[in-house]
Amino acid sequence: MEKEKNQNNPSTDQNQDTVKETSKPEENLAEENKQETKQDPKEEIKEPTPEEKIAELEDKVARTFAEMENQRRRFEKEKEDAFEYGGYSFAREALNLIDNLERSKHVLLCDDKLKETEALKKILEHLDIIKKDLISIFEKNNIKPIDSINKKLDPNFHQAMMEIEDDTKEPGTIIQEIQKGFTIKNRLLRPSLVGVSKKVTKKEEKTVENHENSENK
Repeated sequence: MEKEKNQNNPSTDQNQDTVKETSKPEENLAEENKQETKQDPKEEIKEPTPEEKIAELEDKVARTFAEMENQRRRFEKEKEDAFEYGGYSFAREALNLIDNLERSKHVLLCDDKLKETEALKKILEHLDIIKKDLISIFEKNNIKPIDSINKKLDPNFHQAMMEIEDDTKEPGTIIQEIQKGFTIKNRLLRPSLVGVSKKVTKKEEKTVENHENSENK
């Protein structure tokens, strides 16, 4: 009877076999997942502690205050410069008045018809008075002329336009002033255009010696 029952129910045996076969790959997948998790563990994201958050906020606040302080100082400096040097362009243009007075004086002195006349003397006196008044007005507003003659050349205040041979002065000494320079407070308004001394070249020294020897003969 048992043999007959087993023969009569072959489907049950096949079902049991299929269940066993399907359960095996599921077990294998679980084991593989376990191995992957062991080999590649995921890094845990650590949240910052309250102390770290407070330190980060304090650093941001300190940086913000530092930027605000730098900006405030910058604005103060710009305001001071605007107050002290606001008339910089106007003062520089006003220097043309002194230049024109000097040119007018030079033209009058070179006029043969006016030489050694009372009219020329009076005109020159008036021009000198106007020039002195202008310079005094400039000095009241902290605009001062630059001293140049017999001074060493200073690139911060002087601009050399020519070299003049002169053995009586040290090389680089200012011996001619072409155009007077001015400063406004501690800032350069206009450099002085000058001529500086240099040593006499050897060729010229020889020509001078030869000329002196020929005269002595």
